[in-house]
Amino acid sequence: MDDSRAGTGEERNAERLTALSDGIFAIAMTLLVLDVRVPPGLTADGFRDAVREVLPDLGAYALSFTILAGFWRDHRRIVELVPRFEGRSLKLALVWLGTIALIPFPTSLLSEYATEPLAVAVYAGAVCLTNLLELAVLRTGLHGTWPSDPATERTARFVATDLGNTALVFGATAPLAYAVSPLAAMLCWSALVPLKVTLGRRYRRARSS
Repeated sequence: MDDSRAGTGEERNAERLTALSDGIFAIAMTLLVLDVRVPPGLTADGFRDAVREVLPDLGAYALSFTILAGFWRDHRRIVELVPRFEGRSLKLALVWLGTIALIPFPTSLLSEYATEPLAVAVYAGAVCLTNLLELAVLRTGLHGTWPSDPATERTARFVATDLGNTALVFGATAPLAYAVSPLAAMLCWSALVPLKVTLGRRYRRARSS
């Protein structure tokens, strides 16, 4: 097979993976909102109580939607970085998509049982595992080497650092939910906000320099 045909096959492989991932992300993001509902036929007092009770569902929805959006963004960057998806990198990508499709389940646990350490630990563990799998897709796709082009290398390091930081924070809070409290574990997730903002600013400055 000549290089042009090989290149076309690799491009189609990446396009198919991107189409599959976009579909899975769309379904997973849609499933998140199914738990956010107020039953009909309530009295005025019952309606107000139901609205208050749905607030944890809205919080879990917003958290998971933001996390999934970050995974989707990083995946688009990885597709641009990885020259081909085949063998181990393709298998890891499919396993990773399996964890993406599973995110609505720990989200429902978190929205209903946020005071239970197990629910928080399951959610944190699921997000940590998904980050580690996406990082493995990047590493495997690049065959353990970083691109020689400076701009491409900066993007690869940015994505790897972002995924590593997120996996570290969520992984550390899984045992914290038992050792301290579920609330303390969830509050630690907010530490990712300044980390991601700082990392994003550094990345944008590096790209513009």
